Amino acid sequence: MTRYVRFAQDPAVPVTAPDSHPGVLRGALRDGRVVTPGGETALLEQVRLLPAVAPSKIVCVGRNYAEHAKELGNAVPTEPLIFLKPPSSLNAHGAPVVFPKISQLLSYEGEVGVVVGRRARHIRAAEATDYVAGYTIVNDVTARDLQKKDGQWTRGKGFDTFCPVGPWWVPKEDVEFDSLRVVTRVNGEVRQDAPVTGMIFNVGVILQFVSEFMTLEPGDLIATGTPPGVGSMGAGDTVSVEIRGLGVLENPVVAAS
Repeated sequence: MTRYVRFAQDPAVPVTAPDSHPGVLRGALRDGRVVTPGGETALLEQVRLLPAVAPSKIVCVGRNYAEHAKELGNAVPTEPLIFLKPPSSLNAHGAPVVFPKISQLLSYEGEVGVVVGRRARHIRAAEATDYVAGYTIVNDVTARDLQKKDGQWTRGKGFDTFCPVGPWWVPKEDVEFDSLRVVTRVNGEVRQDAPVTGMIFNVGVILQFVSEFMTLEPGDLIATGTPPGVGSMGAGDTVSVEIRGLGVLENPVVAAS
């Protein structure tokens, strides 16, 4: 199986993203080695991973699992509930999530991420997979107290480091989507464990809905919503989101300096 990664530039490993997929492809991971589009190689241990994609925007779906909506005391949506996280919130596998000083309650939210592969506008749900490059893992970190205080979600979900994504993305051809399962652990303890078949709105419906009002570009990231089991995390914790077939995204939580 081929996986695609983005990693920090190193003089010995020059990397250029192909023009056809800006923000999507940086290098391929095969047999523990990163292979650049130019054919140069490096061991995975010798590079620093960056967020798996470099999107122009991060489109997120709220309350897309009925049990998650209920656990927070919210009504189950009748159409996709869309919000944005800024690209400045992107974070890489292994990099710290910073607990901001102005928040007292930080939550994890493990999710499947959809990587857009083609410009999409006014598409139909039935053809949506034609516009998908692949899938990755997202942790939609949320300052829950600020989200509730503000009455809208921009600040609570938009801090720097609040969107870990990766460690890579996997082409759609290599993924049996309906078999995916989101498992989130805090310090090794399972907190979320649910199949993606529990989504209220599937990927096709989401892409059709979003593309009615927003043009999606190659490399854009769609976070498809989190299953039940969300909860708090604090400085000193380690949070991992595992989706078999996509990998494990792991991040420590640190206090703001």
